[in-house]
Amino acid sequence: MSFEPDLTACAALVEKGDPDRFAATMASPVAARRVLFPLYAFNIEVSRAPWVTQEPMIAEMRLQWWRDALEEIATGDTVRRHEVVTPLAAILDADGARVLDRLVAARRWDIYKEAFEGAAHFESYLNDTAAGLMWVATRALGGTDAHFETPVRKLGRATGLARFLQAVPALEAQGRIPLVDGRAQAIGVLAEVTRGACPSVREIKTLLPAGARPACSEAFLTQDLLDLVVKRPQRVAESAITLNPLKRSYLLWKWS
Repeated sequence: MSFEPDLTACAALVEKGDPDRFAATMASPVAARRVLFPLYAFNIEVSRAPWVTQEPMIAEMRLQWWRDALEEIATGDTVRRHEVVTPLAAILDADGARVLDRLVAARRWDIYKEAFEGAAHFESYLNDTAAGLMWVATRALGGTDAHFETPVRKLGRATGLARFLQAVPALEAQGRIPLVDGRAQAIGVLAEVTRGACPSVREIKTLLPAGARPACSEAFLTQDLLDLVVKRPQRVAESAITLNPLKRSYLLWKWS
């Protein structure tokens, strides 16, 4: 695989900052990698912004920088030169840029230590972040039909929840209140309901055109991770939502 410098930089960001999405992308065709690496590099940069400073105002400014870049893409203005923004602009249309703008706006929650306002707020956070990212990737790879959106977003929300539950101990160590209801029973119910609504590998492969399927391959661990939580919700507090390397490889192969 030979990429121009910006795409190579995006791939390096994803390799270091998001190993699961990197593995899924490397298992995808080269044409899909040119779409997925900029999107996932963007997601890393945005998700980091609230954590690189203790000053909320500076974090707000960092997020606003990305919102301004997405506005340039959405409106067709001259787009700022940047190793992530430049290749991102090449793959996004105005609608995709606006979905990603909602992702950036949702990340403002990460700046502050207040809890989610309730279950609906948490659901919205997952929908605007993980689900929004997966839907933009699907659209950018040709899966633009409107009837794809609901199942893709369900899969994206489930994937976002699995990753969020993995991060709960680290968030709590930072003084955050990540869960609306942190009781083991409530966590188990949340994981079970979300897993139940999540489309299977077969359903996604049947639904989406072949070119768009790599957008969903980042979910290769989702159902199995949620299964672990359903069976024993205490795994969240124990930082024990993990799978062995052999199982990970098998699940990635199923999605590829």
